[in-house]
Amino acid sequence: MSQYPYQPQQPAWVSASVASDETRVQSFTRAVYAWMFGGLLLTTAAAAWVLFYPPLQNLVLGNRFVFYGLLIADFGLAMWVQTRIHHMTAATAASAFLVYSLLNGLTLSVIFFIYTQAAIFQAFLTAALMFAGMSVYGHVTKRSLTSLGGYLVMAAWGLFAGFLVNMFLRSDTLDYVMSFIGVFVFLGLTAYFTQKLKSMALSTQYREQYSILGALWLYITFINLFLMLLRIFGGNRR
Repeated sequence: MSQYPYQPQQPAWVSASVASDETRVQSFTRAVYAWMFGGLLLTTAAAAWVLFYPPLQNLVLGNRFVFYGLLIADFGLAMWVQTRIHHMTAATAASAFLVYSLLNGLTLSVIFFIYTQAAIFQAFLTAALMFAGMSVYGHVTKRSLTSLGGYLVMAAWGLFAGFLVNMFLRSDTLDYVMSFIGVFVFLGLTAYFTQKLKSMALSTQYREQYSILGALWLYITFINLFLMLLRIFGGNRR
């Protein structure tokens, strides 16, 4: 028996609406993470293909024009999906995401020839745990991360420019400092994008395409978090 003598009942339409919204968010979030993990598996398979198949290894890693061409195609495809998502069918968005994941795996295979297996495993495990923790935070927090997200996105672009410049400067100290900053930037973006999934789930249109877009955002965030940690843990390079 309740300790309160009278508890007003919510109208049925209110509870039904809330339940419906929660169901939509849960279903949408599951779809996003399913696509993200599928992309990561495809990336892993592509990287392993290069690692264990010498002819492909020679083509991708032994030819600078092919390697940098793949990097440019990878970057361009990610930008194309994000800017044209409203004009795509769900099938086109899904295909583009899978191709992006495949290309990313081909170029990321280079880490197996730069870092030790121990460093790669340590960075991946740490990234997975950090990503999971910040995803949970982004899902449960009541604080709006919208304004913070804008600054984090700008910071991510700043880091990208900084790493490009450091390709010419070749400063290990600068690389190390930017990697530490990058860890915090991409952890923040993980929470921000996770929270953003809720509003995307309640959209009345483009829901299937939005699940691909959400997966792309989280995939890129995780990969970059992993690479930042790999730079920090990978002091013992081959």
